[in-house]
Amino acid sequence: MDKNITVGQKAPDFLLKDQTGKDVSLKDFLGQWLIIYFYPKDNTPGCTTEALDFSQYRQKFAES
Repeated sequence: MDKNITVGQKAPDFLLKDQTGKDVSLKDFLGQWLIIYFYPKDNTPGCTTEALDFSQYRQKFAES
């Protein structure tokens, strides 16, 4: 299976644990908008800046 995803390509289904340890699958969000946020390393300036951008545009996402 190719693990590379390109812009516009549908994400493959996945099963991961959320912050509470509950299993979450892409299928759980069917019919909803979803942002999947990947970053290379936690607590770095780049990931912090990008995370703040998401917060800044929260209202705009809610309007979509």
